[in-house]
Amino acid sequence: MVSTEACKVMQRNPFVVDGCCRKGSRNALQELYSPSQLDPSGAAVLHQARRDKVVESCRVNSAFSRKRRVLTPGDLKHLVVDEDHELIYCYVPKVACTNWKRVMMVLTGRGKYSDPMEIPSNQAHVPSNLKTLNQYSIAEINHRLKNYFKFLFVREPFERLVSAYRNKFTLKYNSSFHKRFGTRIIRRYRKNATQDALINGADVKFKEFIEYLVDPATQRDGPLNEHWQTVYQLCHPCHIHYDMVGKYETLEEDANYILRLVGVGDSLRFPSYAKSTRTTDAMTAQFFSNISSQQQVQLYQLYKMDFLMFNYSIPSYLKLD
Repeated sequence: MVSTEACKVMQRNPFVVDGCCRKGSRNALQELYSPSQLDPSGAAVLHQARRDKVVESCRVNSAFSRKRRVLTPGDLKHLVVDEDHELIYCYVPKVACTNWKRVMMVLTGRGKYSDPMEIPSNQAHVPSNLKTLNQYSIAEINHRLKNYFKFLFVREPFERLVSAYRNKFTLKYNSSFHKRFGTRIIRRYRKNATQDALINGADVKFKEFIEYLVDPATQRDGPLNEHWQTVYQLCHPCHIHYDMVGKYETLEEDANYILRLVGVGDSLRFPSYAKSTRTTDAMTAQFFSNISSQQQVQLYQLYKMDFLMFNYSIPSYLKLD
């Protein structure tokens, strides 16, 4: 019910020159597939390989990837649209999406904003501040999917999962997640839970969180929350042809490349971020050390398409045999 092909990205922005983000005579799609100048970095070759990997993974796993033949507008809530620069960005929580939304607000703001970091993080997540593809008619959706530059950013699946757990279940200010998910998880998976834990859900253990994810009952409850839902389910890369797959591990290089394609690289920079609290591979391995091999296998199966499509190898710390 929708289509497949065209994707565009935006970037960082500590300062702006002569007003941000004026669109050039060529759009990002044209610059990507018919570059106006040579790219000495070889980025085009890298990103073609990433696109090819997604296509091949979808083909090889077609029995799984094509369970759903058609997308509906309701599937497109994560695709943010920038009409001025003909971009579509599928946001994935825990993959720098707050800063990407800030950049999108600068790009779509027509001069209202210049520096992404001047936009409070909570404002970046207000739905009315950005337009998403599900708000268009079917004809408008298909036109944009065909003609706009479409992009997304991905991350090593289990690093993203641990990052989501740390953010949503170990920080006191996320009481809404504790109430909504923590209480349910503790009620189901903790023996002899205290009354306080059952009421507030504020101390969910990672092991309990994993039990919740691999429990068939969770799948029957409906789609996973966006913070731990697979990229495969959030952005539908087997149904939508993304022109660029950026990676969290190469965020700065990929973001700069996209901004150059958009034609705003001289005026807009992707915000740099503090790396001191970032979830790392070593940290992820530590979290997984107390997860049974059976649950590790189940969890890998849940996120398998994200590993395959985006070329992430099976982590060395997993016990899959």
